Amino acid sequence: MAISHRRVLICGASIAGPALAYWLNRYGYETVIVERARGLRTGGQNVDVRGAGREVLRRMDLESAVRAATTGEVGTRFVGRDGRTVAEFPAGRGDSDGATAELEILRGDLAELLVERTAGRTEYRFGDRVTGVDQDADGVVVRFERAREERFALVIAADGIGSRTRGLVFGDEPQIRSLGLETTYGTIPRTAADDDWWRWYSAPGGRSITLRPDPHGTIRATMSVVTDRERPRTDRGDVDAQRRRLRETFADAGWEAARVLDGFDRAEELYTDAIGQVRAPRWSNGRVALVGDAAYCASPVSGMGTSLALAGAYVLAGELAAHVDHRDAFRGYERVMRPYVAQAQSLPPGTPRLANPTSRLGVGVFRGVLWVASTPVVARLASGLFTPPADAVELPDYAHLE
Repeated sequence: MAISHRRVLICGASIAGPALAYWLNRYGYETVIVERARGLRTGGQNVDVRGAGREVLRRMDLESAVRAATTGEVGTRFVGRDGRTVAEFPAGRGDSDGATAELEILRGDLAELLVERTAGRTEYRFGDRVTGVDQDADGVVVRFERAREERFALVIAADGIGSRTRGLVFGDEPQIRSLGLETTYGTIPRTAADDDWWRWYSAPGGRSITLRPDPHGTIRATMSVVTDRERPRTDRGDVDAQRRRLRETFADAGWEAARVLDGFDRAEELYTDAIGQVRAPRWSNGRVALVGDAAYCASPVSGMGTSLALAGAYVLAGELAAHVDHRDAFRGYERVMRPYVAQAQSLPPGTPRLANPTSRLGVGVFRGVLWVASTPVVARLASGLFTPPADAVELPDYAHLE
């Protein structure tokens, strides 16, 4: 049945949600974004914009703005316990190459740019969330935690790997595949000893610590540990409990562990995620569809999350504009994006455990491999090892639909 009107509810105001709203607005849709946070979340860690994602930014005329807001990260350095460099890999110079992408930006900074581009055309409702969804042939009645219920033509879940909206409509059908790694993210003060390299330290016990520059005069830090958890925990839990757990795990890790632990004790925003991927057999159910991490999270270790979110939003909006029937549009969206998602989710064998060895011998072997990979003789080959399949999709041209 044809869509009776063009009022679309989007759940989530991070990357995929505002990007989708931008494109839908260009095609004449009325968009509303509901976000459970009380305001735009401007924090977060570094994200890469590669390949197809970067092409979407060009088509949005946003590439120069993103370039102006990049973190300034110059590449990746793997370091030993004493802080000395074991191996280094400079930032990529093209759309897709390198562990550090040419366009490296904080998640919150990119979200802010996208929200600015939709201001005035998209209605943002912060501090609320969807609690119920009832569909019929002509639309979707949505119940909210705070606002009164409303009717929309379509509902799109763009609220992340732990999407509550997805659960209301798809139940347990989408599976979250654990990658056996738990990572805590936080922001700590920058010191005179810090530089603009992404520094990565591995310690026995499947532990790693990373420090990355940002454009705001602070350092974005992570602490990761290999786990045996079968299903990723997507809630952030009790922050004090997280801090106690981190101290128990990293007290003897060495390098900058003490500094990061102290910084995390004072960090205003601290969250822990069990790293995983979303595997969903379908991305739509009636008039409700999924986009971004809610549909096909590839995990932070893939380096593809932001590019998938941008490309997915672009294709979903374009297919809706190109078809009268939303069911045809959703089929077209999956036809274009499924191969791209499959490539992005196909991580190298052993990822992420190979980069987080559990034994001292394993740490030594890992560093030795990195050193060899960084030598000029094999540097060209090594760059391919750090390059995700960012160009593995041919983006349709929907410009004629505007």
